[in-house]
Amino acid sequence: MDPIRALLVDDEPLARRLLRELLTDFPRVEVTGECTNGREALEALQANTYDLAFLDVQMPDLDGVQVLRQLIEAGQRLPLIVFTTAYDQYAVQAFALHAVDYLLKPIDPDRFADCLASVQQRLAQQQSHAVSTHLASLLGAWPVATAAPVASDSASEVPEYQDRFLIRTTERNFFVPAAEVLYLEATGSVVTLHTLAEPYTLRTPLTQLESRLDPATFLRIHRSCIINVDHIREFKHWAHGEYVFRMNNGAYVTSSRSYSAVIQQFLKRFA
Repeated sequence: MDPIRALLVDDEPLARRLLRELLTDFPRVEVTGECTNGREALEALQANTYDLAFLDVQMPDLDGVQVLRQLIEAGQRLPLIVFTTAYDQYAVQAFALHAVDYLLKPIDPDRFADCLASVQQRLAQQQSHAVSTHLASLLGAWPVATAAPVASDSASEVPEYQDRFLIRTTERNFFVPAAEVLYLEATGSVVTLHTLAEPYTLRTPLTQLESRLDPATFLRIHRSCIINVDHIREFKHWAHGEYVFRMNNGAYVTSSRSYSAVIQQFLKRFA
C-alpha cells in the first residue's frame, strides 16, 4: 500500500517536531515536506503532490485560512487539510473551507489518533472510488455488443452505514437498532451502548464503530463518547468550549474542548 504523503506547516519548530513525533505511531504516513510560513506552504502545495497537510492557522505573512482560500480560488488540487491552532474561533471558517479536521494545541494524542483514523478512511474511500471509476471507463470502452447496463456512479457512491449492532451473550445473540442507541461510551476496551431499555456492551473500538455510523445522526463529542443527535433533549454551552448534552434518558454527557469545533460545525447546520 502506498504511503500517505504529508506536509507539515507551522512557524514553530517545536510544533512541527511534535507532529512528527505523533506521526511515528502511523507508519503509513510519510512526512515529505515541511514549511515555516504561509508563503512556503502555498508554493509547496502548488508545486508538489501531497495526500495530507497539517496547516497552522496563525502564521506570519499568510495564515492557514488565506493559504487554503488562495488554492481554492486558483482551482488547485488539494490534499486533505487538517488545521492546527491554539484557538478555536477559526473552526467555522476551517470547516467552511472543507478542512477534514481541526486540532487544538496542545494536541491530545488520542484526539490525534481519531483524526488520523478518519484521514486514512477518507483516503481509502477516495482510492476505492478512483479504482472503480477507472474500471468502469475500461469496461465502457470494451467493444462488447451485449454488454449489461452499468450502474451509475452516483448509486455506488452512496455509503452504507451500520443500522444495527450485534450483541452476543452467553444466553443469546440479538440485534439492537442503531436508532435506539442514545449514546456510545467507551471505558477501556469496552463500549457501552446506552438505550432507553438497558445498556449493552461491545468490544469493538469506538473509532471503528464511528467509521460505520451515519455522521448525520451520530456525533463524536469526546474521545470516549459518541451521541445520537436524535436523542438530544437539550444542551448548553459550558466553560472552555465544552458542551453539556442531556439525553432522552435523562443522562448528562459532556464534550471535551478538543471536539468543540466539530460540535460547532454540526450546530451550524441549523443556524
